[in-house]
This record gives sequence, structure tokens and C-alpha cells, in this order.
Amino acid sequence: MFIELSDNFTFSHFILLALIFVARICDVTLGTLRIIFVSKGYKSIAPILGFFEVLLWIIVVSQLLNSVDSWFKYLAFAGGFATGNFVGMKIEERIAIGTMLVRITMSKNARELMNMLNENGFGTTLVEAEGAKGKVNIIMSVVSRKSINDVQKMLADYDENLFYCIEDVRSVTKGVFPTSNNIGSRWRIGK
Repeated sequence: MFIELSDNFTFSHFILLALIFVARICDVTLGTLRIIFVSKGYKSIAPILGFFEVLLWIIVVSQLLNSVDSWFKYLAFAGGFATGNFVGMKIEERIAIGTMLVRITMSKNARELMNMLNENGFGTTLVEAEGAKGKVNIIMSVVSRKSINDVQKMLADYDENLFYCIEDVRSVTKGVFPTSNNIGSRWRIGK
């Protein structure tokens, strides 16, 4: 027996709304991660995520089509979509997949900063260049995305007004990279 809340709304409707909301969060989270994996070149995991994403989507849409007169289902569907985007981005941020290029441009001698980065295990390349206001030094370093916060902290500690940009790198072969923890260490509780 279900608790009767009104003529047209029962406790079973709340359960169905919750299921639509949660399933939509799951399918959109999978979709967000799938897109990120595709953009990073992970060809083997993206199709698996896509399969489960579409399977969940079909299940949810079939529930909506069974009763097109329920605005509450539409709200649960839309709310699950928005929340799924947020959850997907948070998960991707947490696992930090990929490689980044840090390009630092400075007018003063760059050897000290280059040595500091090298001492911390980050490979660097120094290029002398011409900027809008004269000669500049450009330090480039390819780092894993898991290490990008450490590099940004080092740069801020070195000079808080330092100009640098960070770009996504699709693939890397060979180079100097610091040893990193495995993916499981990023998921410890309390971290």
C-alpha cells in the first residue's frame, strides 16, 4: 500500500521521481566523463561509458513517455541533467586525467626558476625569444594534470606576478616527469 498524498500523487510517484533524478545524474555523469575521455584520446573506455549512458537514458525517457502529463517528472529529468553535469566535472577534476603544457614567459633570467622546477622533477626547456617589450625567456614544462597544482604553487611562491599559461596536451612521448602516486591514492577518504 502507498501513502496517499493527493488524488493524483502517491508515494510511488515520489519513488519514481527519485529514480528518474538519480538515473539522469548517472547517465549525464557518464556522458560528461565519456566526452572528456574522448577528448583525451582514451579510445577503449569511452565506448563502454557511452553504452551505459545511453542505456540509462533510454530507461529514463521511457518512464517520461509513459505519462507525459507529469511536470514533476520533467523537473526531475532536468534537475538530474544539471546535477549530472556537475557530478561528472567533479569526478573528472578529482581523477585529473591528462597532461598539461606550462609555458612561462619572463623578461628576467629564467635559470633560477628552471633549476627549481628541475629539482622538483619537472623537465623544462628554455627558449630565448622576442616579446612586445624586448627579449624574453620562455620556460616550457610538460606535467601531468595531477601535478599542475604543485607547479602553480611553485610559480606563485617564486613570483606572484609571473606570466604563464597552461594548455592541454593530447599526447606525449618520452620526457622528464616526476614520479606520481597511483590513481587510488587520489580517492582516499578525507583527502
